[in-house]
Amino acid sequence: MQQHEGAAWGEEWQAERVTLGRHFLRDMEGLWRQILKLAAVVETTLNTSVRALCDGRADLAAEVKFEEESIDRWEVQIERDCLKVLALHQPVASDLRRVAAILRINGDLERMADLARHIAKRARKLAEEPLGRALPRGLEAMASEALGQVRVALARSVILGDRKVDRYRRAVIGELKQAIRDDPDRLDAWLRLINAARNLERIADHATNIAEAVVYLKEGDIIRHDASTGRFSKPRG
Repeated sequence: MQQHEGAAWGEEWQAERVTLGRHFLRDMEGLWRQILKLAAVVETTLNTSVRALCDGRADLAAEVKFEEESIDRWEVQIERDCLKVLALHQPVASDLRRVAAILRINGDLERMADLARHIAKRARKLAEEPLGRALPRGLEAMASEALGQVRVALARSVILGDRKVDRYRRAVIGELKQAIRDDPDRLDAWLRLINAARNLERIADHATNIAEAVVYLKEGDIIRHDASTGRFSKPRG
């Protein structure tokens, strides 16, 4: 009799574990769907802010500002859902890595959206006070490279490509410093472009952060301080 009861209890426990496993998979699939949707919206917002800057369009800058609040709410909801998964399922090993990676990617996406807003704000100011000359040659190339890294942020190659954006940033800022010396009356405009270049560099940094999170998810390796990648931690933000 006791043996029969023990077997029955074991079957019930196994069934409960299977049910919990199904619920965890369902919740994780929901989290991934949400993070991918957020990534798509953030990418669109970044593209819009860069177009506003390069084309001098204040109307596009306004679109970025409109999108910001919904992105912030979305990011908070994903974080809450991650914490709920941690509390309910108490995942370990690779399952825990999945949740940790989503949390990290979620934060980087939100900061990318903030940087898009900063670029759009400067684009609006520049549209109100046109330069009367073309943007620095390297700025559009830098913007294109940074956005390209965002699009392929799930690839390990992004980590090495981060240095290319750094080189663009140094060249663009050098050109803008020369512009300040040549045309100091437009100091505010040159400073806005310098800040925009720095924002683009930080966007590329966050794309690299996401790539690092994916490496951690797939391989369990933390490569943020790994000299073999040619990348060391930069100030986050």
